[in-house]
This record gives sequence, C-alpha cells and structure tokens, in this order.
Amino acid sequence: MSRLLMLTACVALLAVVPARAQDREFGGAIELVDPDVLRVCADPNSLPYSNEAGEGFENELANFLAEKLGRKSVSYTYFPQATGFVRMTLGLHRCDIIMSYPQGDELVQNTNAYYRTAYSLVYPKGSDLDGVETLEDPRLKDKVVGVVAGTPPATYLAKAGLIGKAKGYQLMVDTRLENSAKNMITDLNEGEIDAAVLWGPLAGYYARESGRDYAVVPLLKEPRGPATVFRITMGVRPSDQEWKRTLNRTIAENQDAINDILLKYGVPLLDEQNRLISSKEN
Repeated sequence: MSRLLMLTACVALLAVVPARAQDREFGGAIELVDPDVLRVCADPNSLPYSNEAGEGFENELANFLAEKLGRKSVSYTYFPQATGFVRMTLGLHRCDIIMSYPQGDELVQNTNAYYRTAYSLVYPKGSDLDGVETLEDPRLKDKVVGVVAGTPPATYLAKAGLIGKAKGYQLMVDTRLENSAKNMITDLNEGEIDAAVLWGPLAGYYARESGRDYAVVPLLKEPRGPATVFRITMGVRPSDQEWKRTLNRTIAENQDAINDILLKYGVPLLDEQNRLISSKEN
C-alpha cells in the first residue's frame, strides 16, 4: 500500500558515519556493513511487515537472512515508513538494509526482486461476489468498496463508476497511531463495506487475522491503466555494490524458503506468469 506510493520525493542520502559502523572496502568502495550483525531499517508498528516485537515477516526474514549470511545477530533502527524513512535510516548509515522496497525506486539501490504481488480484492466467500476478479464486474455496481485514497485501485474504481459509493481510507499515516488496512478489514467484518481493496500483503494478512472466511483475489485483469502488480526487492545504499551482490546470491539460493516465510503471513505471491505460488511443502 503506502510502501509503493508514499516515497514520492527524491531525498539525497547523507554520508554520515556513526561510530559503531565498521568500514569494509570492496572494489575501492567503502561499504558500511557490520560483519557480525545484520543491521535492519524497519517500521516499529507495521504488520505484517515488522514491529518492535518481531512479529512481522520482515523480522522473520531478517533472522533467516542473518543465519544464511553467518551473522551473529540482528539489530534494528526503527522509524515510521513514511516520508523521511530512507533519509533517517539507510541514509544516515544507522542500518544497512531495508527488507522490503518496490523495484525501481531511486531512493535506494534495489536487489533482485524476491517476491511479486498485487493489489487484491477481499470479500466474504459464499456471498454474491464469489468469482469477481475485476473492479469492473457488474456485481460490484451497488456495493460499498473500501479503498485507500491515491492507490491504483482507486483509479479503477473511478473508471468503473464506483468511487461515489466507495469508502476511502488514508494513504499517508503514522503506523504507530493509525492502520488503514486493519480499519478497512474491521469495517468489512462489521458490514460497513461489502468488499475491500488493499495492497496484497495487507489484504492477505488482515483477511487471515480476521478469522473470517474471506476470498483474497489479486487484481490481475484490470484494463490498461496504473499497474496493480509490483516486484519487491531489498533496499541498500547506492554505494554498497558488493553487499547487493551478496544479497542477490542469498535470495537466489533460498527463494523457496523465502516464499514459505511470506506465505505464512498470507502474502499472495505471483510468478512471472501471474500464477499464484503455493508452498513447496504442500
């Protein structure tokens, strides 16, 4: 959700070196990567991604990654993932990796993508919405659909003539105080809306956490317009070339295990042909 759209201004990375960082030289470039600790930049209260209690998939993925890289521990620099997040964490060299970052954003250097997902429609199974796969489906005409303002699905709801009845939720929020995704699924539980449209990881996680029998349908069949499917990478500093290569190798060698971590949290994973990925353990 906001992780794709809230970082709209390019902010220069600040080359401030804290005393605890250890310099390592790779190919003539200085990279601030502690050889014993995986230093992670994270949001303190943004499930299913991360929180200070270590309950998100980014927390679990960081532990997994640290083990594979031979790191003795994981440390966190927490800051709300909104405007200023990169500048105040990675940019200040307070940490060395952002666990989830959309491919192509120029504020960071992206690793290879380690998952691909889409905005998704959530509705009760067994309702008259069974089988709906696109926001243009006539069965949504008289429904109240929850949508986060400023996201691609809002554009499609407007094109379909549904935005007038839609219920909007805030995009830019301080996750320590507000949670638009959780609020939307609560409204779905209580019947205030008939369906919800959320960024895939949020849709899958909160639908599962609700305890209700909800369908989570990736929006893959919308007409030409804003993208609904995105690749997600890990983010590092532009100067950290060897660090990026190390992460790319680790991702490639452990992709199935990474998928299983994401699937545990309900993330709807897509392959390059837009087919849903299931666990290799099943």
